Amino acid sequence: MDNNKKRCAWCGTDPLYIKYHDEEWGVPVKDDKILFEFLILESFQAGLSWITVLRKRENFRMAFDNFNYKKIAKYDQNKIDELLQNRGIIRNKLKVNSAVSNAKAFMKIQNEFGSFSNYIWRFTDNTPIKNSWKNHKDVPPTTSISDAISKDLKKRGFKFMGSTVVYAYMQAVGMVNDHITDCFRYQQV
Repeated sequence: MDNNKKRCAWCGTDPLYIKYHDEEWGVPVKDDKILFEFLILESFQAGLSWITVLRKRENFRMAFDNFNYKKIAKYDQNKIDELLQNRGIIRNKLKVNSAVSNAKAFMKIQNEFGSFSNYIWRFTDNTPIKNSWKNHKDVPPTTSISDAISKDLKKRGFKFMGSTVVYAYMQAVGMVNDHITDCFRYQQV
């Protein structure tokens, strides 16, 4: 990790945040397993800071069977109760229950479109949107595309997928490049 590189200001000085910024954020993801992982993490982040979720990511990975959506879709009340007792994750009953229903909805989309990747990337014509922000404060919390995706996901039964969560998801999985223009990652992703 090179601390002399110019980065987006939001990642600050926390080594975990810097690693995430430098290696993952904004990198286009087409793998359904990773796309589902970010759906879970972003839905749990709703109303909280991303660093809170990032610090608990490995706990989430263990608690949610390595983000295996086929297993998560089959979670019963005993497993949900177990998750609600797990201090390593965010223990919000609505969010835990939504992880199960979102896994089911995720698989329905896979059946309909061949993959979740085919479904989600069609909103950007299978190409990342490259913005040109000079300051991270200029980045909008939502866009017309995140509004459309959110509306469609909700129609398909997804929970905790408001437009702000969806836009953060789009940034995380590289559907949009919102690195500021003088960030060293801007040209790389």
